[in-house]
Amino acid sequence: MILGKVTATVVSTVKHETYKNRTILVVRPVSPEGVPGEGAIVAVDTVGAGEGDTVLVASEGRAAMEILGYDRRIPIRSVIIGIVDRVVHGSGDEA
Repeated sequence: MILGKVTATVVSTVKHETYKNRTILVVRPVSPEGVPGEGAIVAVDTVGAGEGDTVLVASEGRAAMEILGYDRRIPIRSVIIGIVDRVVHGSGDEA
């Protein structure tokens, strides 16, 4: 699972059928303290996330299949499964 920040929306008029009627977002990994990491992930949104939101991303194809309700392999690896309100460390301090 990856913690990340939504940085953009992907707009595509031609795409595989499993992406139709789905929002595709670009997510940049971040540390629990919010420090940006390297690279970016393209993920299907399942929770109504938007630009600037901190999100949880499941980046494993089997998880995508189960979350999206498919019983066969699909060309989707990463799905946004949660919008993070805050990160609380073991000491109770928020990041």
